Amino acid sequence: MLHQHLCTLTLRTPGRGLIEVTDEIRQRVAQSGIRQGLLTLFVRHTSASLLIQENADPDVRGDLERFFARLVPDGDALFQHRAEGPDDMPAHVRSALTATQLSIPVIGGALALGTWQGIYLWEHRLHGHAREIALHLLGE
Repeated sequence: MLHQHLCTLTLRTPGRGLIEVTDEIRQRVAQSGIRQGLLTLFVRHTSASLLIQENADPDVRGDLERFFARLVPDGDALFQHRAEGPDDMPAHVRSALTATQLSIPVIGGALALGTWQGIYLWEHRLHGHAREIALHLLGE
């Protein structure tokens, strides 16, 4: 028989950067009691995103930040939307280029992540914000 578990992870970001949330997600999966299924994560914002990325070498996160800074620079004259500052529209573009939803299999009550994979909330704004990630686990 299929069961579902719904909850929300709320956190305060320190500002732009990748914040690993793997452990918090693992705890929620363990609390659900579901052993086999599919976890869907959804970030409820337009200037933050979700990412599965290497969690061993912090240089990877720095390189991603530098790449996106070159790709979508703050204050670019191309953008008209600046309601909340020069990082406003670039944060929306960064979110559009990445993901707001992830699906991860759950096998034996554990996330089926690879050895070096971690789940990250990617804050695209310069200043910290309260962010919510909705979790929906469906399985048995």
